[in-house]
Amino acid sequence: MGIEEKYNSLKKILSDLQKVVVAYSGGVDSTLLLKVAVDELGTKNVLACIARGPSFPQSEHKRALKTAGRIGAKVKVFEPNELGLEAYVANKADRCLHCKSRLFAILTDIAKDVGFKSIICGHNLDDKNSYRPGNRAAEVFGVRAPLLEAGFTKDDVRGLSRELGLVTADIPASPCLATRISYGTEITEKRLKQIEQAEEFLRSLGLAEFRVRLHDNLARIEVHSEDIARITAEPGRSEIAQKLKSLGFKFVTADLEGFRSGSFDEMLSEDQKRKDS
Repeated sequence: MGIEEKYNSLKKILSDLQKVVVAYSGGVDSTLLLKVAVDELGTKNVLACIARGPSFPQSEHKRALKTAGRIGAKVKVFEPNELGLEAYVANKADRCLHCKSRLFAILTDIAKDVGFKSIICGHNLDDKNSYRPGNRAAEVFGVRAPLLEAGFTKDDVRGLSRELGLVTADIPASPCLATRISYGTEITEKRLKQIEQAEEFLRSLGLAEFRVRLHDNLARIEVHSEDIARITAEPGRSEIAQKLKSLGFKFVTADLEGFRSGSFDEMLSEDQKRKDS
């Protein structure tokens, strides 16, 4: 199926839904979904809902609001108070399930309040092939995934985003800050802030796609292989070590395997992944 056929299928799915609440983060997937929904249904029939809290970088939150404004979407900001969830704070392998359940429960109430028919999210076809326990929450709450239903892969999402002139077309994926904390290490506001500030600093050095992973008091930096020399050679090495230690990390290291999404999931057995997915 070609991209135009998928695009037409996406528009048909949204048209049939009539009035939608969009689980919006400002990432490439939810931004495309919001854009097409507004184009197809009109501003009055679409409400973008975005979470604000310590797990979500403030710079990305501001960018998401600006992007939604360009699209012409109505936006509602809500605070999920994710740190009030014991199962989330405990940071076991199913952490995402508890967070998404809280988010979708809130969106369900919002949809009822505004009289909208459906809640939709930006899951795409590639999400079915990775460890994402949060997908189970979408099923429980009846949240639709129009991009997935229309057969969009991540490459399709980026390609159509370019065609539609969206500024998010080529931005790196950026899941919530909790994904940077090693399973079993308690999630706290202090740790989330440490990671956010560390990544903002690395971004200021010109790095585009990377992660700062927290292992207790150690920061493990993942960058693409071509960028490893930038963070291990002087003066970058000393600058990065000094800055991250000033944020509270005791040790700072570079991961020689380089950047990869969901590297903490390498700790999980296949049985654990099947159980939580």
